[in-house]
Amino acid sequence: MAGRSSWKGYLKISLVSVPVKAYTATSSGATIGLNQLHAGCHSRINYKKTCPIHGEITSAEIVSGYEYTKGQYVVIDTDELEKLRTENDRSINVNTFVKADSLDSVYHSGKNYYLLPDGPVGQKPYQLIHDVMQTQGVQAVAQVVISKKEELVLVRPIDKLLAMTVLNYAAEVKEPHSFFDELVEMEGSQQELDLTTQLIDALTVDNFDLTQFKDLYTERLTQLIETKVEGKELVAVPAGEEPQVINLMDAIKQSMKQIKVPGQAQKPPRKAAPSKTERQPAAAKKTSPRKRKSG
Repeated sequence: MAGRSSWKGYLKISLVSVPVKAYTATSSGATIGLNQLHAGCHSRINYKKTCPIHGEITSAEIVSGYEYTKGQYVVIDTDELEKLRTENDRSINVNTFVKADSLDSVYHSGKNYYLLPDGPVGQKPYQLIHDVMQTQGVQAVAQVVISKKEELVLVRPIDKLLAMTVLNYAAEVKEPHSFFDELVEMEGSQQELDLTTQLIDALTVDNFDLTQFKDLYTERLTQLIETKVEGKELVAVPAGEEPQVINLMDAIKQSMKQIKVPGQAQKPPRKAAPSKTERQPAAAKKTSPRKRKSG
């Protein structure tokens, strides 16, 4: 079972409305949460909701309000907020379609949802939209209200599903050219370019498997917690040496010796461009005279 959906509404493309429900695409199950404790007695720190007049209060006694002037509020009821929502607020309103990968991932906010058809009536149009988007290689740019905020989103096919990624608005993303003054234009030699190409080629795989990457920090933290719980003596892990900045050519050559591509045989490196001496004709090379045999 997919669990409880986090949003319900419609995927609207012009006059086509498909009932959909959204599920968060990421799971926080692997995250280890550490609690704050008092150093003196190790009691857990509590954060209580208090009123300066009535002291500690429950969540049921809390309402939302807007401070229109210092110390003066207007109370906004949740039912009043719900009435403000229009049909468009309950819809993923597609504004346009763009070619896949035409929008750089720097605009992705990191919030992702899987969209599924909500009920039998949405199954067929959902699949039609998915299949055509996949065949055409396009993605949809849309706007939708999530948690009382109008978000810009990208809807795209992933496997058999439609996925929705919340985007940052253009005004929220720093332009790359604002950092150009930190760069110094430099040109590499042909040999440097050839060796760098070999290094990148050797690390390039045809079938990328994301599951080969693990959260090693969480694994070590889990081991630390288990060790502490069992009362074992802790052994400090030796700190790794800071990487040394060495000559670029030496660094690339050393990297090539160490490379092991996971799950794939290492590709044969390309031949580097011949040096000036290697490009000289054989006749031009000096040969040492043969020694006469002593008779």
